[in-house]
Amino acid sequence: MFENIGMPEILVLVVAGLFILGPERLPEAAAWLGRAVRKVKEFATGAQDHLKKELGPEFDQIQQPLNDLRSLRSLNPRTAITRSLFSDDGFAGPVKPNGFAPGAGTAAAAGGVAAAGGAATASTPPPVREPQPPLTSGEKPPVDWDAT
Repeated sequence: MFENIGMPEILVLVVAGLFILGPERLPEAAAWLGRAVRKVKEFATGAQDHLKKELGPEFDQIQQPLNDLRSLRSLNPRTAITRSLFSDDGFAGPVKPNGFAPGAGTAAAAGGVAAAGGAATASTPPPVREPQPPLTSGEKPPVDWDAT
């Protein structure tokens, strides 16, 4: 609820409260504010529990878009690209437009043998690249001309 308020903001509010209310009434005002926030939180929790009880399993379906919006808060370009390239959500076919086939790495590791039938896979998965050692200071990364 207050994740965007840091210590500098709280300090400014306390100093402003000291000037506005004075040192005599500030503890009473802080206690009143604490009780009010606690009561509002209890009302919100009670309303949520009441909705869960009334709606049953439909409550999770209603809450799903809100959870999706919350997940967008932490979205940055790196995670967006990673999700769009390697996520299995939203694709009907086994092979994505970028050529990534879920489970292809395990079939390649098993020598191209499918787990269920024992037959070789129809499409050849891309070769598995070995991890590169870390770069030393001043060393430039190698250029991968096939990546563009």
